[in-house]
Amino acid sequence: MKLSFKKRIALFNTLAVAITTAIVFIVIYAVARFSSFRHLDNDILKEKTEILNSLDRKNNSIIIKKMPELEETEHRKVEVNPNFIQIVDNEDKLVFKSANLQANHFLYNPNNKTENFYNTRIGDQRLRIGQFPVKNDEGKIIGYLTVGVSQQESYYVLSNLLFTLCIIFPVVLLVMYIVIYMSASKAIAPVNQLIRAASGITDSNINTRLPLPVNHDELYQLATTINELLQRIENSIQQQKQFTADASHEIRTPLSAIRGTLEILLRKKKEPEQYEEKIKEAIGQTDRLNYLLEQLLQLARMESGSIKKEIISLHLLVSETAKKWEKQMAEREVCLKISFPGNSAVYADHFLMVIIMDNLFSNAIKYGAINGKISCDWDEGAKIFSITNEGPGISREQIPLLFNRFYRTDDTRSTRIPGNGLGLAIVKQLCDLQQINISVQSHSSNTTFHLQFPAKS
Repeated sequence: MKLSFKKRIALFNTLAVAITTAIVFIVIYAVARFSSFRHLDNDILKEKTEILNSLDRKNNSIIIKKMPELEETEHRKVEVNPNFIQIVDNEDKLVFKSANLQANHFLYNPNNKTENFYNTRIGDQRLRIGQFPVKNDEGKIIGYLTVGVSQQESYYVLSNLLFTLCIIFPVVLLVMYIVIYMSASKAIAPVNQLIRAASGITDSNINTRLPLPVNHDELYQLATTINELLQRIENSIQQQKQFTADASHEIRTPLSAIRGTLEILLRKKKEPEQYEEKIKEAIGQTDRLNYLLEQLLQLARMESGSIKKEIISLHLLVSETAKKWEKQMAEREVCLKISFPGNSAVYADHFLMVIIMDNLFSNAIKYGAINGKISCDWDEGAKIFSITNEGPGISREQIPLLFNRFYRTDDTRSTRIPGNGLGLAIVKQLCDLQQINISVQSHSSNTTFHLQFPAKS
């Protein structure tokens, strides 16, 4: 259905009004018709009672007494609202017929044992007919009384009512459609305003936000939700731009170093020891570049990766990770302290937890103090794992940026501390995948990372 939203609102609401109005009009007409026929039937029943009281019913005979009401003028001619009377016996012989019937007579059903009402016509007259069995003292049916009254007035009233309702019905629908259409136009005006504002937002002005309606209704919630979405998109675009710039910088650095090394080797012949030294430098830069690309690929795979949670021995996981870094800890004379029992366990993905622990240990060793200490603790009640390294702290301004890709606290990006700023970004993303809450506390002499694990579900 290629209709605008406000036209669909007007159409569907008008359809609902049409159905409701039609039901109301049908009920009105049915009530009026029922009331009209009931009034006529009551008149017929009164006439029947008077006539039956004027009859003698002996054996199988119907004897008509002198009935002054039958001699009235209304029974002698067909007038506007006359009463018509006909009496027949069991042998289908006419016992009495009012003069106003003239040459006409009523048909009746001899098999009908109870009173019956129906409609008929005599000439141009519309009649309401009541047929009643005439019984003797033993209760045997010995004839039939038929009483008719004019229903011309009722017919005209019902016809006029039906005509009026049929005329009013389309008029009401037309008026309702116009009113609903105008109301819908006014109601969706704020939506059109939001559409116009949203259509003007592009990547060049992604910082633009939709105007918020005055009333705090559903449209206000819609505009607020769209603004929040725009904010997330803006943040994503900014992060992507920053990611591209940082990735380019990080890749360019080892490539430039490799190129410089090779250019030095080409300038003039050198001693074998010098070639060996320069080749080792090139290999080191190649390893650095390879590690960077590996982490970038790891980040890309995590975007659509699935997780498989299970019960993991936390003590075993930390112990195995510590073994990987024994050489680096020994070189910096770092002491490791694990302060929780061997039966400590968490509910998480084992493969992802290996990566998380590996990056946290790497970070703690690189930025920890020489001859310092690394402490691993576990709070069973709160389900919190903590890893603390002694060394220079992180400023309060830098803590919110730690999990950004390529962010490093050494702003000059010196190579004094190896790394590319992707480790903690990977840790944060893997924690988010497992609903693990990661936080950082830092003081002048130590830094602690907290991992709060969810309960098993």
